[in-house]
Formats: sequence, C-alpha cells, structure tokens
Amino acid sequence: MADGHEIAVVPGDGIGGEVTPAAVRVLEALDLPLSFVEADAGDHVLEAEGTPLPEATVETVRGADATLFGAAGETAADVILPLREAVGSFANVRPARTYPGVDAVAPETDLVFVRENTEGVYAGIEDEIADGVTTCTRVITEAASRRIAEFGFDYAAEHGYDVTVAHKSNVMRVTDGRFLESVRAVADERGADHEEALMDALAMHLVMRPEEYGVVICPNLAGDVLSDLAAGLVGGLGLLPSANVGRENGLFEPVHGSAPDIAGEGVANPTAAVLSAALMLDHLGHGDDADRVRAATEAVLDDGPRTPDLGGSATTEDVTAAIVEEL
Repeated sequence: MADGHEIAVVPGDGIGGEVTPAAVRVLEALDLPLSFVEADAGDHVLEAEGTPLPEATVETVRGADATLFGAAGETAADVILPLREAVGSFANVRPARTYPGVDAVAPETDLVFVRENTEGVYAGIEDEIADGVTTCTRVITEAASRRIAEFGFDYAAEHGYDVTVAHKSNVMRVTDGRFLESVRAVADERGADHEEALMDALAMHLVMRPEEYGVVICPNLAGDVLSDLAAGLVGGLGLLPSANVGRENGLFEPVHGSAPDIAGEGVANPTAAVLSAALMLDHLGHGDDADRVRAATEAVLDDGPRTPDLGGSATTEDVTAAIVEEL
C-alpha cells in the first residue's frame, strides 16, 4: 500500500487459527490504512507440503511491513526462529502486567522483558558428537549484547522503568561474562543506572517482590523462561503479548503456544493476540490507536465477558465482539 501498511497474517497451528483472526478483526475496526495478506506455517503445513515453513511464507513475511503470528506446534523451532530472522528481529519484547478484573498472584506486577533474540543456546548449533553424547553451543557476541542493551535502556527511558540485567556469569563466565560486560559498557556510556541479578535468584525475587522490577534485559533463554514465570504472576499466558522487532520490520505474537487441548473448541483467550496487535500498531507509528486497543481490551477484561482460563464461560467470538464494541 502506498499510503498504508501491509500486514502478513500467519495463524499457524492450534488456537493460532482462532486468536489471530480475532486480532485482525479488532484491527479492522480501527479504520486504519492496513491491508492483510495471509500465509501459513506449522505442523499441518508440514503434513501437506513436506515443510512447516514454505519459502512463499518467508517471502510474504519479509516483504510485509509487519507480521501477526499465531502459534506453532511441534514444528515451532522450524517456524518461528526463521520467521524472526526474516524480519531482522534482534529484540523480543514481552510485557507482563496485571489487568483490572483479572485475579493475579501478584497484582502489583508491571514488568517488561527485553530478550536478546538472535543467539545464546537458541542459535541452533547442536550436535551428536558420539553415540549417546550431544552438545549445544552457546553463542554470545559483543555486538548482539550491546545492541540489546541499547534497545533495553532506550525502552526503559522512554517508558519510565528501572533496569535489571539478568545473567549467570558466576557459572558461564566466558559467555555471560561477555554479555554482562557489554551491557555494563553501554550503561557506562549513557550514565544509566541499573541493577544486575543472577537469573536463578531473580526468578525467586520476581515471585516474592515483582513490584521492585521494571525492564529486565536478558540473554535469549533466560528471557524465555523468566517471562513465562511472570505470566503466572499476572493471570496466565493468555494475557501476554510479545514483539519481535528489528530496525524496521517486526513480528508480533502471543506468548502462549498452540494449546492443542482446547484448539477447535472456540474458547481460546484472544487477549494476548489482540495486545500483540497493539504492540504492532506502536511499531508502525499508530500509538494512539494502539492505546485505544489496549483500553478497549482492559475494559473487557474488567467487565467481561471472560474466557474459561479467566474463570468465565465466554467464547473467543464473545470476547472479540466485546472488544470491537468497546472500540
């Protein structure tokens, strides 16, 4: 679109095919200059085409201004990692905060995990070097560590958060040592205050005192694990959106997976997908509309209807329609 944005929509597996259309429906209610092109990936595509991620899907994602992704099942590593690479993503942003009307273990939680998205143990360098002996190579570079640190400190300054750096350099002295030294260098250059925490101790502290933390800058695996822990503090994975962003492009997805146990029942919570769409609007420069989506979603969370994961009996359609009505 000459005057708008093209959005690639990749529903994927399981409830991805239910919550992603819900997010699109909310976006369509905004009357913005957005166009949508659908592509597919996941387990069912592997069965049909022999690959879970057709090159046509990669090209669609690469050529779009942003991508909404749903979920992938058993083929997740073969789908989402290449798609993040296709949009040039280096930062995975995962907000985790409480919402009105939602029972939460820690109602004071307001966290944002800024997770390095290109390396660590997720670099995919695994091998079987002998019968019964396997290895995984952990890659940490100064360039990627500085890049995620710069992004994290910028994000924290823009949104008014304190910064904590998660690491495990007491054990992984070379790799996490490199990560920590790189983040410290960025902080020193900017005169930015921050705390440092061993990731295992931080997991405990997040459960006990989440109100003391804001932005958490993490290596790849730590960000994945700690953000899922935070989901348990605020009401579950059905509430957590995420953004995989690069310098220009981005891919936006709920943190939850394909949930095969409820797929097809029409009761999946669309909140995380809708809030991921709001993050996409922020990325595309439609911040006011992103705030409208968040406000409408929070109003529905507060007043209902609610899906079964939040103690209600509403369907995905019921919640989506209520959010659209709020808009």
